[in-house]
Amino acid sequence: MPELSHGRRMLVLAICCMSLLIVSLDNTVLNVALPSLQRELDASTSGLQWTIDAYTLVLASLLMLAGSTADRIGRRRVFMAGLVVFTLGSLLCSLAPDLNWLVVFRMVQAVGGSMLNPVAMSIITNTFTNPRERARAIGVWGAVVGLSMAAGPLVSGVLVDSVGWRSIFWVNLPVGLAALLLTWRFVPESRAPRARRPDPVGQVLVIALFGSLTYAIIEAPHGTWRSTAPFAALALIALLSLLRYEPRRPEPLIDLRFFRSAPFSGATVIAVSAFAALGGFLFLSTLYLQNVRGLSALEAGLWMLPMAVPTFLCAPLSGRLVGSRGPRLPLLFAGGAMTVSGLLFALFEAETSNATLVVGYVLFGVGFGLVNAPITNTAVSGMPTDQAGVASAVASTSRQLGQTLGVAVLGAVLAAGVGASSYADTFVTASRPGWWILAACGAVVLVLGALTTGPWARGTAERAAARLATEERPRAGVGG
Repeated sequence: MPELSHGRRMLVLAICCMSLLIVSLDNTVLNVALPSLQRELDASTSGLQWTIDAYTLVLASLLMLAGSTADRIGRRRVFMAGLVVFTLGSLLCSLAPDLNWLVVFRMVQAVGGSMLNPVAMSIITNTFTNPRERARAIGVWGAVVGLSMAAGPLVSGVLVDSVGWRSIFWVNLPVGLAALLLTWRFVPESRAPRARRPDPVGQVLVIALFGSLTYAIIEAPHGTWRSTAPFAALALIALLSLLRYEPRRPEPLIDLRFFRSAPFSGATVIAVSAFAALGGFLFLSTLYLQNVRGLSALEAGLWMLPMAVPTFLCAPLSGRLVGSRGPRLPLLFAGGAMTVSGLLFALFEAETSNATLVVGYVLFGVGFGLVNAPITNTAVSGMPTDQAGVASAVASTSRQLGQTLGVAVLGAVLAAGVGASSYADTFVTASRPGWWILAACGAVVLVLGALTTGPWARGTAERAAARLATEERPRAGVGG
């Protein structure tokens, strides 16, 4: 990629952030619209889970493929294709005649989305080559997630209450088209000097692992052991096959050598834990506010602002902290805040009091706002720049997998606890195990944030990078 002026780099960052905005906004606005969608389409709890998880599941399955494909055939080309597919999928979602078609069209959306965020991050990584400037750019990137969380509930509330849930997908159309035109005009094409070859077997195994695991979790409360056990077994077989097959490939879909670095491995697990907490938090909150408290979509959106605003404010602060002092401090604060938030709901039933509900939301917003920048920065730092698409795609995959599992697990826990009763009668009691799970996710962020950011962890990263470079040289020579 040619060296760009400061103004041009800022424009590229803004264009990439537009793609993140529509992908992130899509899940936020849908969460607030879930009760309306449930009433109109007569959806069960598992049906609501699938409207979210069909999207995040496909994203998680295809992100690494999209990252490596973009490195190979051109990042701008793949990015533009993703914008076209995502915008078309959004239009189809707004026209869905029933729940099954909505789930299908959400998967179309996700195919496009898989070509956006990891590729955009790869473009940013190759545009901002100075480490401190890159950390600030990633902080801005993280702030867009906060912006989507702040704007999403309000936008969704206004649209659902005034027009209906279908209108939430219309927001993506003008933003997607504008990003497409700006990308064509201002983003230069770039690709890796030596990109990885396709790995179809690895891709099939990833899809089998993520899909079967999610199905087994979501359907467990509604089916029998015999109906879900085969999917759990398939997930285990796919995982073991990946661990055995991928190291034998010269250019695997998932380069397990990256995980020799403790910071990279820690960032991956932290991403899964943090975004599992986010997915579960949004799912439980929107159902509680509308189905238990009886609030309208707009009122529920306003109640979620104490979580959304701190996320928006803390994300750029986290980026600056990572750039100046490293990832340790924001990770420790993030893990602590998310853990305390979960404990407020698990131990003190925070949702039953307005004051404790606001405190719990603020703490979670602070924690989640601080956690995103160190995840991304750690994932791409120390990795070869010509493999930026693959490295950033692993981080993005971890986020989406975490959100998928969060909705699947907490939705299954809630469904099992509620049973045939109404939400209003049993929600607080039925959701308590879910809040314990969220507190545990925060504790994982706290503990791994401490363990994987110290001198020992940095040493493993240096050794992994050196060994990776040594092992890549013979391959590069063979490849020509």
